[in-house]
Amino acid sequence: MGTAIRSKRPPDSVDAILEQWRRERPDLEISPMGPIGRLKRCAALLQRKLDKKFSEFGMTNWEFDVLATLRRSGAPYCLAPTVLFAALMITSGTMTHRLQRLEAAGWVERIPNRNDARSMLVQLTAAGLDLIDRAVEAHLENEREILALIRPDALASLDDRLAELLSTLETPDP
Repeated sequence: MGTAIRSKRPPDSVDAILEQWRRERPDLEISPMGPIGRLKRCAALLQRKLDKKFSEFGMTNWEFDVLATLRRSGAPYCLAPTVLFAALMITSGTMTHRLQRLEAAGWVERIPNRNDARSMLVQLTAAGLDLIDRAVEAHLENEREILALIRPDALASLDDRLAELLSTLETPDP
């Protein structure tokens, strides 16, 4: 059966949802809803804050992700589209549409693949490189500000717990 809140922290919006479920379905053991609900809520609230910063650079979250993936690949900041869509966990159709938009913005260009004449590579343009370099600096400062009120030891512990969860989720199903 569900258990009452035992933490000494102030209640949050997920606690209110959990209380409603305890009231309406006391027969359910609802403890998994707490961490999952908080992760989902945190992800949504974080995305708002990240999107606001990306918009200052005239870009969206997905545009940042594509440009950042190219940038962190190292000079010449060039990858095959298949590598990009695998890294970004999107479909090839989605990648094609996104690359067209990024090309139209002048942030990437498609260049011939010297190793395979049948394929093209995606490369940051000078404008794309300049944009992502400025945006990633602002993005990191934004992330620092978002996390600033969490004690360093608590933040390290949170990171460890999230790494455990990620490892579990990334393990293929049997």
